[in-house]
Amino acid sequence: MSENATPGSARRDPAKKVKDSADRTQLQTIMIRFLRHRPAMISLIVLALIALFAFVGPFFWMWDHTVYREIPSNQPPGGVHPLGTSAAGHDVLGQLMRGAQQTLKVAFTVSLLSTIVGSMWGATAGYYGGRVDAFMMRVVDIFLIVPLLVAAAAIAGNTGAGASWYAIALIIAIFSWATIARVVRGVVLSLREQEFVEAARASGASAPWIIIRHLLPNAAGPIIVAATLLVAIAILAEAGMSFLGLGIQLPDISLGQMIGSARTAVSTRPWLFYPPGVLLVLICLTINFIGDGLRDALDPRQTRVRR
Repeated sequence: MSENATPGSARRDPAKKVKDSADRTQLQTIMIRFLRHRPAMISLIVLALIALFAFVGPFFWMWDHTVYREIPSNQPPGGVHPLGTSAAGHDVLGQLMRGAQQTLKVAFTVSLLSTIVGSMWGATAGYYGGRVDAFMMRVVDIFLIVPLLVAAAAIAGNTGAGASWYAIALIIAIFSWATIARVVRGVVLSLREQEFVEAARASGASAPWIIIRHLLPNAAGPIIVAATLLVAIAILAEAGMSFLGLGIQLPDISLGQMIGSARTAVSTRPWLFYPPGVLLVLICLTINFIGDGLRDALDPRQTRVRR
């Protein structure tokens, strides 16, 4: 550095930047990358606000999702009812809080169950290969060729399990894990011949330990992205089932059920249709942006911090 160099130029020294990057732990690097991914951070804030609206809002709002005799029917937004009322005597804002709550519970439960089952199934198939892989992938193919919405709706309709959100979540999860299993299997096929896996085998590590401790963490990026996509898929599947009358049943409610009930009132009573529709789209968009941010942050090939 020349004698005339300023302190500011020293702070911009590339060698110093490399040293600072080397001093960070892997977790710190991931956090920095994610925090500087602006669409993901904005989406995370919006999703947090939606979650507060859904789970905390009912404690501060005077009306819930049930029918009240003192609520006038078919009232437009304004006054005591900011989002209007339904024909039966529901406060739409109270319904929206409960609907968002139930939809989020279904979506994240489906994502968690499907990710656990699909990741373990795909990683096991990819690690062992051969006949084990062939058999396990044929099982995956069976679940993949069955349309998710049709199968879930058929089970809910024939068993009457659609009365509760957890039953709907379980039904959707049964037909959702196969997608993530195929993704994880493809990643593990490329990882199982890597040197760190060979070293683990040479040290006497068991196959389950190698899968859980070495393969799945190195497949975290694709797993996270697939898990976030599953949240959006579960939301749309639940909405479709509720739209068809096979999802969460009255007196409970979900966003899909609100949309289905208001489909004939789009032009006459738009306050019944658009709030749940906009909220449903907003949840799906925020989750997808968060998934993009996590993918970029967890990608081991990412060499720079995104601004």
